[in-house]
Amino acid sequence: MEISRSTYIYCLCACLNSCNLGYDIGIGTQAGRLIQDDLGLTRVQRELFVGSIDFWAMFGALSAQYVSDTYGRRKTFLVAATGFIFGVVITGIAQTYSVLMLGRMLVGLGVGVGLAIDPLYIAEISPAKHRGELVTWSEIALNVGIVLGFSMSIILAPIADGTEWRWMFFAGTIMPIVMIALVLKVMPESPRWLVSKGRETEAFEILQTIYPKGYDVDLVVHDMKEAYVRDRAVEHAAGWQIIWNPTPAFRRILLVGIGVAVAQQAVGIDSIQYYLLDVLEKSGINSEQKQNLLLIFLGMVKLLFIVVGGKLFDIKGRRPLLFISLIGMAIALLMISITFFIASSTSSGFIIFGLGMYLAAFSVGMGPGAWLVPAEVFPTSIRAKAMSLSAFLNRATATLMASTFLSTANAIGWGGFFLLLSIISLLVLGFLWIYLPETKGRSLEDMSTYFAEITGDNSILEAEVRISEARDPAVELSILKKSQRTTDREVI
Repeated sequence: MEISRSTYIYCLCACLNSCNLGYDIGIGTQAGRLIQDDLGLTRVQRELFVGSIDFWAMFGALSAQYVSDTYGRRKTFLVAATGFIFGVVITGIAQTYSVLMLGRMLVGLGVGVGLAIDPLYIAEISPAKHRGELVTWSEIALNVGIVLGFSMSIILAPIADGTEWRWMFFAGTIMPIVMIALVLKVMPESPRWLVSKGRETEAFEILQTIYPKGYDVDLVVHDMKEAYVRDRAVEHAAGWQIIWNPTPAFRRILLVGIGVAVAQQAVGIDSIQYYLLDVLEKSGINSEQKQNLLLIFLGMVKLLFIVVGGKLFDIKGRRPLLFISLIGMAIALLMISITFFIASSTSSGFIIFGLGMYLAAFSVGMGPGAWLVPAEVFPTSIRAKAMSLSAFLNRATATLMASTFLSTANAIGWGGFFLLLSIISLLVLGFLWIYLPETKGRSLEDMSTYFAEITGDNSILEAEVRISEARDPAVELSILKKSQRTTDREVI
């Protein structure tokens, strides 16, 4: 089944939020040093400034669950965009360190909410056959934002020193304002959320705009409702109980989904991106113009390979892409480490090549995969909660890495630091090799049963039997006839 025009539009709208997140990372790479010079920050204050956005994003991610489950996916986008607008304006006008950190707090809360909602929303409106490609759009958009952020130093070069970084943040109000307009005028609510609230008629109307004309949408609504009932049947209590006391299948799902999200930051991506200028300077490149051009070049490399990865996830599968990604990163980080240990006149060239290889390898697998896997393995009944927890722990790991990057590199040496990251990449590879099953082509409604079969979780399998026994035979016959007519049936 082809992707409908409406699905493309809705996914692109959601991706603008990711682009906004990436823009903040991009300008943060350069603004950190500019602010340090302008406001006279210490090295520790700069590290706290850089790491604070991830710290507050942890709490934004947790709050996303309540907003998303209670008020819907669309309103969650509004919350994220509003936090961004207030945050970047306060950061841009800050004259003291305390006001600066207040702005970062609001931006961080918006980042956390955005990270939790973007892949979730796209996964819930995407056909299973194309979900891998469409969910990776959010990572592509994030990197478009990073490149835009990297480019701001060149765009704003004519502006006087001391105000350049302020205009970088002020420009960050444009995308969230557009995002608010799109949510209010273009984006529909998630059909799955509507079904979970008993609003099948509204879900049916939205699904008709997503699927091709003539497609039997009744089948889609039926499977959504049935899967939700099945997942709720195995919950021990309301709220977070299924997270803290999961059945075997849910435990494996949580281990995989949350583990991949944490691993994405454990390999050092955000910390390296935030301090790329420092790495380039340590490699011997001192020209500000060369540094800015290299930032844009590395950003374009990362963006290019994310597009490649997005295309391959639905062709080659999740496991192969993630394994190739981690092996490539481990080799690249080892190359950078060795180059720092044996510093020579050609060191800068090898380090630039190693950074490009690292970013390319990350983008092929771990970049988009770290949000694709959680978005598709978590069942509807816990998806918002589990995505929030994944984003929380993802940002917690990012906070630890970003706020200790310079201190750790200075303590154990830059060669030692990149060697440590190489080892972590190999450990993550071992973890995914053992615990991650292949999920390519499976519908979201099938995930809990799939993991139940893998783990032998009788609670979910028995719930499936009870649901089957409770079905009306006449309804089942009708559904069977419809499914026979729809041979290319897919559940989004």
